[in-house]
Amino acid sequence: MSIQWFPGHMNAARKKAAEAMEKVDLVIEVLDARLPQASCNPMIEQIRLFRQRPCLKILNKSDLADPAATQAWIAHYNSQKNVNAVALSCKKPSDVAKIPKLALALAPHRGTPLKPLRMMIMGIPNVGKSTLMNALLKKRVAAVGDEPAVTKTQQRLYLGNNMVLIDTPGMLWPKIAHPSDGLMLAASHAIGTNALIEDEVATFLGDLLLQHYAPLLSARYGFDTAGMDGVSVIEGVAARRGFRLKGGDADFEKASHAFLQDYRTGAIGRITLETPQTRAALLAAYDAEQAAIEAEHAAAVAAAEAAKAAQEAQWQAHLQERDE
Repeated sequence: MSIQWFPGHMNAARKKAAEAMEKVDLVIEVLDARLPQASCNPMIEQIRLFRQRPCLKILNKSDLADPAATQAWIAHYNSQKNVNAVALSCKKPSDVAKIPKLALALAPHRGTPLKPLRMMIMGIPNVGKSTLMNALLKKRVAAVGDEPAVTKTQQRLYLGNNMVLIDTPGMLWPKIAHPSDGLMLAASHAIGTNALIEDEVATFLGDLLLQHYAPLLSARYGFDTAGMDGVSVIEGVAARRGFRLKGGDADFEKASHAFLQDYRTGAIGRITLETPQTRAALLAAYDAEQAAIEAEHAAAVAAAEAAKAAQEAQWQAHLQERDE
């Protein structure tokens, strides 16, 4: 299943963000700590690097993520040039209070009344940008909701006399290259429900958790995970919760929704869907696949050219034979 979701307002937001980046000193990119790189928008990275702006990457919802995996991601991002990463929960005021100091460290030439630090907050839908904005300003200035794409316009706000915040709508990108990224984003509620089938997303999540967090599944739902796959996980959830259709079959749709909600709220436990190592393996497999496709295409082109050359040689030989 390949999930794609790029509503029209996101394209408009991308263009406005690219224009505004010229007058921004720092990008604050909010990521989902449970899937940091899958929730990292390549369009944001492209715009930021073009303008050579430093980036503070905030791994939000870290209270829902696997702590060991989060630390691995922090080290991964902190090894990059002009990037600093921090894990926190935007719902905790004490965590949010750390952000201004971290931002100033990346742009020490700004941060005065004459030269305020201009920060653009960016990220995918439903990742917590508006919650962060409200927490930084200590008042409700951005709409918050448990649905993706609540914020649809850009707004500029002042944080004291020395800082300016520019909030942007949540943006995905036109084509999600890796199907697993789309499924992880959907599982984490970053994609509109009209663009996905919950049963398939839940089955994918079940398979993934069986690989890495089987004990958490057993603890939450009380079943033995040996020999199970993603489908049987959802069936197990249905049996545990009593989700049955009139004929007695498992209500797969209802169980899928409940399973996704348990993951999203942290009821299953602290879970991270990808690590730097699994990401590297994914990219290596993708590169190998692309190389194989290109090699196959090159071989087909060479074969076609050889056939054409042989046909041309045969025709020339025929003409020569006729003339003689």
